[in-house]
Amino acid sequence: MTLRLLSITLSLSIFAQFAQAIDVERPDVQKFIDKMVEEHSYDRTILLSALKEAKSHQSILDAISRPAEKMLTWQAYRNIFLKEKRIAAGADFWREHGEDLQRISEETGVSREILVGIIGVETFFGRITGNYRVLDALATLAFDYPPRSKFFTGELEQFLLLVREESMDVVDATGSYAGAMGAPQFMPSSYRAYAVDSSDDGKRDIWNNWQDVIGSVANYFLKHGWQANNDVVTRATLGPAWSGTPPKNILQATETVNSLSTQGVMFSTGMPADHESQLLTLEGKDGDEHWVGFHNFFVITRYNRSVMYALAVHQLGQEIALEVGRDDS
Repeated sequence: MTLRLLSITLSLSIFAQFAQAIDVERPDVQKFIDKMVEEHSYDRTILLSALKEAKSHQSILDAISRPAEKMLTWQAYRNIFLKEKRIAAGADFWREHGEDLQRISEETGVSREILVGIIGVETFFGRITGNYRVLDALATLAFDYPPRSKFFTGELEQFLLLVREESMDVVDATGSYAGAMGAPQFMPSSYRAYAVDSSDDGKRDIWNNWQDVIGSVANYFLKHGWQANNDVVTRATLGPAWSGTPPKNILQATETVNSLSTQGVMFSTGMPADHESQLLTLEGKDGDEHWVGFHNFFVITRYNRSVMYALAVHQLGQEIALEVGRDDS
């Protein structure tokens, strides 16, 4: 065997160890196939053909099994997303898609700042969307990752239904190692529930059609209760009347503007006294920062269950709006 042939053989051997075809004869895979046929009248031959294309990737298992990184402070988390390059890219995106942003914002009530903030945080305006085939990601996690097999089996089910509904090629869709797809990083269940054809071309394309991307993000927020023209979050301080320690951050508003004010939390807002509100505390550059999140803030956390995520989305959108305003002045 020549050195070149040996090198190729070794490379293929190593690759095979990290990505292997899903065995469609496995009992759990057969059970999944039977369910799809019985519950959704899925063509068994088409389904078998699709699953035979699926590969299980060790790198996907490594990524999802990796111990969580140490908890970032708010300042460290903020620095990931509130960079000049991302803000400049967001301003370029806003100018390029300004008409669509304006139209969709007016139709749904979701502000342009939030729309660009989400797309900017999720995928850097389409630059970082993931290179895994969605079929591979979901099949790997459904069949080879027991801790979350139930969830990802459900998402694989949703993906295959989506493929049938949208007349997609099952191997074409790409996304993250967890199966999140396109510029808005929708899981298949979210795609089926919230993606819209904002361009009226008969397709819901969240990979290549920015009108559909923007419209789908807006629809997600609308369906989760976004309130047009309402405040999202505001900086706060703890006044002399405050006693005790701030509560731990939670993903829902359990107070009101009035109840927080009565407790000694000082902040400015145009929201009425009975509006849902919650005190938040984050570790900033110069120590603890206090914020009050309103109803819309917690709608953002439905996209990603994180207080820091929601604040980053809000602040990135605000910074992009300021950048666009400076350029237009």
